[in-house]
Amino acid sequence: MNSLQGNRAGQRRLVIVDVMRGVAIALMVIYHFCFDLAYFGYAGFDFYQDAFWLNFRTLILSLFLFLVGVSLVLSTQRGVNVRRFVARLLRIVGAALLVSVATWWMFDNRFVFFGVLHFIALASVLGLLFVRKPVIALVLGIALLVIGNTVQYPGFDQPGLRWIGLMTHKPATEDYVPLFPWFGVVLAGIFAGHVLLRERRLERLDSIMPSGTAPVRLLAFSGRHSLLIYLLHQPVLFGALDLYTSLAGR
Repeated sequence: MNSLQGNRAGQRRLVIVDVMRGVAIALMVIYHFCFDLAYFGYAGFDFYQDAFWLNFRTLILSLFLFLVGVSLVLSTQRGVNVRRFVARLLRIVGAALLVSVATWWMFDNRFVFFGVLHFIALASVLGLLFVRKPVIALVLGIALLVIGNTVQYPGFDQPGLRWIGLMTHKPATEDYVPLFPWFGVVLAGIFAGHVLLRERRLERLDSIMPSGTAPVRLLAFSGRHSLLIYLLHQPVLFGALDLYTSLAGR
């Protein structure tokens, strides 16, 4: 969830991509704030069964992962900068491990063993196999989406295979983003990235973006620093509500 565009020297950064990622970050913060309100008993939201919250999460996650695919195409237009790619990958892997440790401490057996950061780390590596094959990416992406949403097999319920997906039930964890079907969304983003580059649509959108306005600057800033915001926003929100609850004597 880091700034996944990873521009190289001489390649202009597209504000529109940062803004779209910033929108996803803003929606995520709203989602988690509502989750925390429910956790502390200030709201009766049901995040595990209510269709609204389930679909809201799907929307946010789909936007993030679609942009992972688009950004992977943008960042490799002139080839893969191995040092930059590995450095970014290590940051994401480190952040994913931090999330696992923190959620194990907070939620015990519901800790995050393969959440969005774990998935993005793996998808970024696998995506390199398809970043120059947009048609194959689209076909395979559609197949993964269909299979991931229709096929279930008990063999994938084993702890060591749960990261793949295709389970007969959702595992007990606070964040779960398996390879099936979500890698299909990344592959769709790879295909879209090629289309947008070929037809220069991103450049046209970027040229009309009111980049000097406060909302756009804020969203673009959030998009550029999405990994840091992802890691910090929940401790801040959770800690603030915990402090308020303690002071209020609830």
